[in-house]
Amino acid sequence: MYTNCNQCPRHCGINRTLKTGFCKEPSELRIASAGLHFGEEPLITVKGGSGTIFVTGCTLRCAFCQNYQISQNGMGRVINSEEFTKICLELQSIGAENINLITGSHHIPKLAAFIRDAKNAGCTIPFCWNSSAYESVEMLELLKGLVTIWLPDLKTLDSSLSAKLFKAPDYPDVAKKAITWMMENNPIQIEEVKRNGETFEKMTSGVIIRHLFLPGKLEQTIETLGWLSENADGKAVISLMNQYTPVPFEEEASCLEARKQSLSEIENRLTSKVEDEDIRDMLEVYDFEYLFYQELSDDTSWLPDFKNYQPFPNKLAKPIWHWKNNS
Repeated sequence: MYTNCNQCPRHCGINRTLKTGFCKEPSELRIASAGLHFGEEPLITVKGGSGTIFVTGCTLRCAFCQNYQISQNGMGRVINSEEFTKICLELQSIGAENINLITGSHHIPKLAAFIRDAKNAGCTIPFCWNSSAYESVEMLELLKGLVTIWLPDLKTLDSSLSAKLFKAPDYPDVAKKAITWMMENNPIQIEEVKRNGETFEKMTSGVIIRHLFLPGKLEQTIETLGWLSENADGKAVISLMNQYTPVPFEEEASCLEARKQSLSEIENRLTSKVEDEDIRDMLEVYDFEYLFYQELSDDTSWLPDFKNYQPFPNKLAKPIWHWKNNS
């Protein structure tokens, strides 16, 4: 699957043992950071935090990506199955509620094998697949029974916008098919757990569909919520995010100019109070069975910097592994 790589919907056909495809990644798995994260949805953060592992590379080129250092610019280091298992077991030992694999769509065969090895070595907490949903159903089948919690994005249903912002005009159709497969194969299971006298809800199986509101593109969110209402309500948890934040990219001038052109398709700014009120009004109309919605904030301190061992603010994360500090 790596010598003639057709893992993602781009079907590059590249021999990734010799060179890289659109994802910019070879056949070896590279990761950039691992640790407990306390900023995910409450159902997966619970009390102990989600055990995040950030995979280097991506099948998309989102112009506004907050993780661009690892998803597009190659920060990371090669790890093998033994080191992956060690990371999973350490996260489990310090209280992680799950193992949260972030942007692994271009490494599904390898990650499926690594997950199996970690489970055989004693990792008993659920595995969570955190992705853009730009992935094929055939590849997702390799994760069946290994991953039970799914966190796909549904970024937009506008193919013109996805072509300009993500370099993927087929994104809407691909994402809808992938998310439908996830819901069909992973019914919602939420249990109550007690920690230090407190009671929490914890997802052990199911799908949380994320949609990020893009400033100035209210019609895109209306269309997406309509599809979710018709196809996902009651089958998945909906997580509507208003945290769009302009990223202070550190890149060469040519890369910055290309981003600027792509970002001209939206209003590259924080969500306004008026937009937030409009979104809340829409949510009342749809009345989703399971829904998370963020409080509006102008705090941008949460933006990560993966050059640092601690990429996030201390209150949001507890790192255990970094691409520069672990060898």
